[in-house]
Amino acid sequence: QVQLVESGGGLVQAGGSLRLSCAASGRAFSSYQMGWFRQAPGKEREFVAAITWSGANTYYADSVKGRFTISRDNAKNTVYLQMNSLKPEDTAVYSCAASRTYPSDLRRGVYDYDYWGQGTQVTVSS
Repeated sequence: QVQLVESGGGLVQAGGSLRLSCAASGRAFSSYQMGWFRQAPGKEREFVAAITWSGANTYYADSVKGRFTISRDNAKNTVYLQMNSLKPEDTAVYSCAASRTYPSDLRRGVYDYDYWGQGTQVTVSS
């Protein structure tokens, strides 16, 4: 069992930056693929970024490619999402997720992830 707790959300102006963190409990963190998802009001949850267990490979949604960077520190049981050049359409609740089933095969599907955090709100004003 893995527990995930996100932090770092907030209110930022368009063009600004935020760094989200997701702290995980449990010794198996380093063996899980990690992902970030977001859900805006009235919309379905959507994939943002993923990183393999080793951190060697990453995968991004087209909408954030070149602006967001996912990274992880397995010694600290933490995954990060650096968000630059934020846009109003990035406003959403951002959640991190852990995939036990697919540690190395990058995945973007909600059902590919086994554990989820509660989420942190990101609001980008125009």
